[in-house]
Amino acid sequence: MANFPARNTSPVKLIAIDIDGTLLPSAGTAISERNKRALRLAESTGVEIVIATGRRQAYAAPLILPLELKPETVLITSNGTVTRTLEGEHMERALLPIETARSLCGVLRQFGGTTVFTFDRDGKGELVIESLEKLHSRIALWVEANRPWIEEVRPLERAFDAGEAPVQGMVCGTVEEMGRAEAYLTASPYAQLIEMHQTQYPARNLNILDILPPGWSKGVALRKLADRRGLRPHEIMAIGDNFNDLDMLEFAGHPVLMANAAPELLGLGQQRGWRIAPSNDADGVAAVIEETLYHTSVVEWA
Repeated sequence: MANFPARNTSPVKLIAIDIDGTLLPSAGTAISERNKRALRLAESTGVEIVIATGRRQAYAAPLILPLELKPETVLITSNGTVTRTLEGEHMERALLPIETARSLCGVLRQFGGTTVFTFDRDGKGELVIESLEKLHSRIALWVEANRPWIEEVRPLERAFDAGEAPVQGMVCGTVEEMGRAEAYLTASPYAQLIEMHQTQYPARNLNILDILPPGWSKGVALRKLADRRGLRPHEIMAIGDNFNDLDMLEFAGHPVLMANAAPELLGLGQQRGWRIAPSNDADGVAAVIEETLYHTSVVEWA
């Protein structure tokens, strides 16, 4: 392990980091030792570490706890609709109106995907789906990891009978299916009622279309947190790998894309002159933090 300077010499005061495809390797659920050290070192010099993920709190926190970051570490979850600290303090929450969510159930069936709604509650029923079997065939690892929180409701419209609004909808299918779904919704009256963000995995022909309350994203949640902290974009770095990270990358004064980013997004980032980090499997997060805060060489540490 290198001997880093005892203080941060960079203007960066906050680093927002995605989890899947960014902080995590492609295989497994353990954050690398090098990434752990880099995050702890950054925090020790006064840099605030923020986790910004499409995962909900209960699915993200077990991965972050081993980092041994401060309990007040902020987690932006469900693609920006819920913000709370690692110890559970609520900061922000946005809800998708019940009427909108209910009507989307029928609309989305025509595209062949599988729809999931996320509720900001603890335990079974936090995730509500219509067919566990159908979802399992698409994203088996996710289903197995989240099975204790999943409840099947048929028809899915009945998930809202108790009068509780969800924080997020998600529909997953092939790249072609979800492309058609997004195009349809964009051209429909729903365009004014929802926010959509894609997470693409072209190698698996898998596309996850997240449906959020209008005006919400990771970038919006990060902007609200920056306002709380009195920080400006040039004091903020954001690191991500997919389209659901785009808003926060555009907001941050120091946007960083992983080398394993979705190809179209990677091309966009290169056109805009964004920093490209080594891949998630090469500890790209650590490499960028080390280079940014301590002026070490990415090549040396790769």
